[in-house]
Amino acid sequence: MSLLRIMMEQTAAETVPNRPSNREPEAADKGKEEKTRAGDRRKDDSRREPALFAATNLAFWETDKPHYYARDVGIDGTCFRRLDPEYYAWLRHKMTLARKAADSGRLPAGAFEELRTRFNAIHAWAIEHFGEDALRSAVQALDPKAYSPPSTEPPGTSGSRNLQEPPATPPAAQRERHIYPKEGDWPFTHPVPPSAVAKVDAIREEAMAKGWREARLYQNRGRFRFPCGEDYGLVCFVDGDERIGEITRQSIEIIGPPPRETVLRFYNPDVEQPWHRKSAGTH
Repeated sequence: MSLLRIMMEQTAAETVPNRPSNREPEAADKGKEEKTRAGDRRKDDSRREPALFAATNLAFWETDKPHYYARDVGIDGTCFRRLDPEYYAWLRHKMTLARKAADSGRLPAGAFEELRTRFNAIHAWAIEHFGEDALRSAVQALDPKAYSPPSTEPPGTSGSRNLQEPPATPPAAQRERHIYPKEGDWPFTHPVPPSAVAKVDAIREEAMAKGWREARLYQNRGRFRFPCGEDYGLVCFVDGDERIGEITRQSIEIIGPPPRETVLRFYNPDVEQPWHRKSAGTH
């Protein structure tokens, strides 16, 4: 049984029972008026309900003004979608595939742990705001092949970004495409926005002085589709509002957007890691 399935089954859902009305029959007109006002208040309250926007790399951010945004919001080349039960179910399906890739060795253990940490936060938010029953129903009804995930280039541009803000960068066709390495037979290439390259450029010298290879920082081509395998470099993981934190020989911190600023680590597979030392004594 997968960790995510256990997590789903062990999360308790809270429900509030409906209570019968004690309104007197002769107060029907007054009750109708109060019901209308209550309905208006619920509409206003629903506009203030928080929403979580998540990307396919499980980066996310929360807002208490969801009515300001479209369903899909593009930020620095990354497309975030407003979380609903169906999108949660699709992300959960992708986590199941990532777990299988990690179990087979195609996805590094460190990379999977980072994905799992991100998904756990999304899962907790979804349980709180949608409830376990709604999420379970969405998981059971999901057809992964029929679901259209968020994309940085969705059909039609009006719903792909915050409509109150102008595009922060030129259209993708006008930007110079980041390719690393330029030579070699690599079946897959992960698109990288210029802002991500700039973030890595800013720490390049420090990272390489601490033993990081250039490919571990800039490579965006791989033998497997992103994020599977160990081919993809740091530049593929710092899109959106994420920033780079502490740099060590073993890992580089990736700090998520405010207000949570979740700290994840991009591990260097070329050096010994703490879990390698722990497992060495068992052989």
